[in-house]
Amino acid sequence: MNKYIVVCGTSRGIGKAILSHLSINPELHILALSRDITALAEMYADNQRVTLIPFDLTLPVEPQLNEQFKEIKAIHGLINNAGYLEQGTAETLSIEAYHRCMQTNFFGPVALIQWLFPRLVAGKAHVVNISTMGAYQGSVKFPGLSAYAASKAAITNFTEVFAEEQKDSGIRMNCLCLGAVNTEMLREAFPGYVASTSAEEMGSYIAEFTLRSGQVFNGKILPVSSSTP
Repeated sequence: MNKYIVVCGTSRGIGKAILSHLSINPELHILALSRDITALAEMYADNQRVTLIPFDLTLPVEPQLNEQFKEIKAIHGLINNAGYLEQGTAETLSIEAYHRCMQTNFFGPVALIQWLFPRLVAGKAHVVNISTMGAYQGSVKFPGLSAYAASKAAITNFTEVFAEEQKDSGIRMNCLCLGAVNTEMLREAFPGYVASTSAEEMGSYIAEFTLRSGQVFNGKILPVSSSTP
């Protein structure tokens, strides 16, 4: 029987690479959530183990997913990979910009976790939240990224509390704080910088971490970084 893995944020970069890596595993059925699935539709048109689902973290969860998840009772993995970046110094960035970052990077993932919770398999499910080294305590911080870093820091703290609450259920949650990865978002934040780690390399690591490390780690905020800009 296939294990169901949900991946949120799959249209490009690391998320696209996570989906690519998981999709070759014959024991998995991947539910790929993304605002834009058009880029993936042709690639996975003949793969019956990949279901592409349009999904927007700024909108209510149930109307978007209820029909697609109606027959799915057991989910073994969830990867919250979607991310949104706003740039600007703390004294000039609008509160609306902070809200947009918080919605996509924190409120949206939390709403998705809550909605999927009844389907997470007790003792086996592993939820992996993707954060950034900019949200890792004591790490180097960069001007102009306060909204992004603060919203990602929120999901790291949520991870620790959720894991503590779910110790008895055996539903595991961990958070990976990524360093520099050669993606569109990195190039937007740091024009001209080229990271040594590719999206494919990081995507492969995250996919394997989700599948293999749920019984080893729980409630951990783990830096995954060979460099930061």
